Amino acid sequence: MTEAAGVLPSQAISELVTNGAITIDAPLLDGQLQPASLDLRLGTVAYRIRASFLPGHGTAVLDRVNDFTMHRIDLSDGAVLEKGCVYLVPLMEGLNLPHGITAVANAKSSTGRLDLLTRVVTDGGTEFDRIPAGYKGPLYAEICPRSFSVLVRPGMRLNQIRFRKGQSVLDDAELATLHASDTLVDGVPVISDGLGFSVDLKPAQGDLVGYRAKPHTGVIDLENIGYYDPAEFWEEIRTTTGRIILDPGAFYILVSREAVHIPPAYAAEMAPYLAMVGEFRVHYAGFFDPGFGHAAVGGSGARGVLEVRCHEAPFVLEHGQVVGRLIYEKMSQTPETLYGADLASNYQGQGLKLSKHFK
Repeated sequence: MTEAAGVLPSQAISELVTNGAITIDAPLLDGQLQPASLDLRLGTVAYRIRASFLPGHGTAVLDRVNDFTMHRIDLSDGAVLEKGCVYLVPLMEGLNLPHGITAVANAKSSTGRLDLLTRVVTDGGTEFDRIPAGYKGPLYAEICPRSFSVLVRPGMRLNQIRFRKGQSVLDDAELATLHASDTLVDGVPVISDGLGFSVDLKPAQGDLVGYRAKPHTGVIDLENIGYYDPAEFWEEIRTTTGRIILDPGAFYILVSREAVHIPPAYAAEMAPYLAMVGEFRVHYAGFFDPGFGHAAVGGSGARGVLEVRCHEAPFVLEHGQVVGRLIYEKMSQTPETLYGADLASNYQGQGLKLSKHFK
């Protein structure tokens, strides 16, 4: 195990599996190990629960499941998780973390783009997705489909987990220095508690700026890649004014104005939305792996897809408005494989793009 502080790369995660710090019910699949994270797989059962919950100190998840379960679902032959319902699924991976190694989980990009609220829960957990050093026990995915009902099967990967040794988050001065040498974003960077990014509502060509999820659609089978007609699930959002109005409760796919670059020795994570920005939330779109936007098609950098949900009041969103921040961290080592360069990465060099399930 490397001694350097930072996010653990794929080769160190592989070591965690070998030495039993990550426990697995079945051998890892090809592509499950990412440059700086591990995809987590659904197990064979799901519990339809009345409400989301955290077990709290000293309490096992399954002890609380008995209090909230409405019914148990066998996923072996596939099962539909219905829009607006809450499910808890034991995962095939568990943890036996050494002291000094913490973990954080997040939804995968395709999960976020389908508006699947997906979070990891642990025994004794007091917050979602954050796993303390020394944790020993199972992992569970809480899944709440918000816009579309989905068909899932065992082994499907909706979440990913990242491991850290110590703290290696870059402060603003370090981020400015890195940008000076590696060009993290095209144009003038907005650096304040991370690297700010804004929304693009004036595309270089045409007037298509995003998509809004339709309220009444069919089921999406998560195994079907490049299969569904976008028009059956999404309304196109077009504007010539550089301005749109977000509807309360609606879910949107938009794109960042900036092309973002994650150098090979770094990783990044989208910061949680801050309420003072406005009456909307940019979805916790997850991890940006080392190599994201690195020598992407058309130059360095790839634009980030924004998963946006409006809250209580209609909200005017303007072109160039800052909507989120990327927090950069050092890797403990450079990964042996990089996003895009060495993997069949779905979203390298992307622009405005729906999840991989759509044509």
